[in-house]
Amino acid sequence: MAFVRTTPPRPVGVTAVFPELAPLARPAIRLHPRPGSPSVGESSVGGPLLWPADEPWPHCEASHLHVDSGFRESPDDVRLKRRMQARWHRDHNGRGTTPEEAASKERNAARLAERLDAGLPLPADCPVPMLPIAQLYLRDIPLLRPPGQADLLQVLWCPYDHDPDHKPSTALFWRSAAEVVDILATPPEPYEVNHWGYLPEPCVLAPEAITEYPNSLDLSSQMLLMVEDWSRWQAAGADVDSSEHADCPRDFYDVHLADAPGWKVGGWPPWGRTDPNPRYCTVCDVQMVPLLTIASYEWDGGEGHSWAPQEDQAAAYASNTVGSCCGQSPSQPTKVEVGSTDNMQIYVCPVSPEHPHTDLIQ
Repeated sequence: MAFVRTTPPRPVGVTAVFPELAPLARPAIRLHPRPGSPSVGESSVGGPLLWPADEPWPHCEASHLHVDSGFRESPDDVRLKRRMQARWHRDHNGRGTTPEEAASKERNAARLAERLDAGLPLPADCPVPMLPIAQLYLRDIPLLRPPGQADLLQVLWCPYDHDPDHKPSTALFWRSAAEVVDILATPPEPYEVNHWGYLPEPCVLAPEAITEYPNSLDLSSQMLLMVEDWSRWQAAGADVDSSEHADCPRDFYDVHLADAPGWKVGGWPPWGRTDPNPRYCTVCDVQMVPLLTIASYEWDGGEGHSWAPQEDQAAAYASNTVGSCCGQSPSQPTKVEVGSTDNMQIYVCPVSPEHPHTDLIQ
């Protein structure tokens, strides 16, 4: 972890205004992924996994022929187009294709032709190699509660939408890093992806421990009335612009004080797309807890910039002022998009992380 990202102090202290919320505080770790070249020995998003050479790589066995999408491209094609977009972003007069890019496009097209000539089955009807989404070492993310002697969490997903919720199916693996001696050097890749946003860019992490409070949708009716009472804010001497927030203190609370946006471990769910939707373990019926939030964006536009790390504030402000193009928003370093630029939350059983997990688009 060679770099640091720091969440700015919240505009007001939550428990200074509402001490009643103190028992609801939860620890979270913002991962702060940023483009890089992580190794198998590092925590990462979209990076290589410490995967045993003698262990089969996970595949999604479902048929994906039903997936109705106008977008299906190989991972190599997606990476090429992202490189081209980044170049166009740096040089607005440099549109077009470089010789290297043209050669890469020809190689990718040749691969497709070879497959068709060989009469191979459609890629969507074959077992599909899953894509690495996150690798998290316990030494970097102490909030993880692995089973037994495990100290490493690996998360993968299928690069196709799955019914009924039109999201990638996910797989979790806990393992002891010390037990992996021979590492799989070249994991298989899916022939195509259903959406650009299902192929993460390799990112290194800068984990940061923070404290979160529940979204207003998770508050009791009594506490919600308390948060919406502007006189409480005034009585506590909260330095909040009354002309802007007196009519909607609940919105101010949700945007600036409750749960942090972006990739994170633990914390509170980011409700808003739906009302709270508790998940229960299919083995022991205990209410499950958030393990990992896979986010489309690290911070929101407008007021949501308050969550942009101090080290990224200038870039966040610039992108909001002049806009960003070619998919180069500084708030989307992983290039992941789930749902309608939403979040996917992975939930685990607090009694046993080995019980089946579940996930939810929010």
